[in-house]
Amino acid sequence: MKNRLKDLREDNDLNQKELADVLGVHQTTYSSYEISKLSLTADVLIKLAKYYKVSVDYLLGLTDVTKPYPKSNRP
Repeated sequence: MKNRLKDLREDNDLNQKELADVLGVHQTTYSSYEISKLSLTADVLIKLAKYYKVSVDYLLGLTDVTKPYPKSNRP
């Protein structure tokens, strides 16, 4: 997962501080996510998936398909 976070960030020409601001965390916290020193919470995973327009499964390394799942129409 750590490589995916770094690769996505670099592919989008972002630095750690910029992405930390998007997530509402300190740069050092984001850096810890990227090197797997801290585990990502479900909220952070969802924010990252929405921001990058990828699935949470992709971020977690469970699939190589980047396309997010369609939204559910359930209430």
